[in-house]
Amino acid sequence: MGEETVICSAKGCREPAGFALVWNNPKLHAPDREKVWTACAEHREPLSHHLALRSFLRRVDPLP
Repeated sequence: MGEETVICSAKGCREPAGFALVWNNPKLHAPDREKVWTACAEHREPLSHHLALRSFLRRVDPLP
């Protein structure tokens, strides 16, 4: 079975994602729960910034 292309989570973007933005909203999620947005190179910084401003961003991991 072939590999699926992971698409960027930015609104309207259909580019392949190269990064996983791992985050958690402590007001809604248990401390051990991790949510993931995916991002292409163009949207990595704006999406990371959006999450970091809210203190949600935990880390950015490269996708294989």
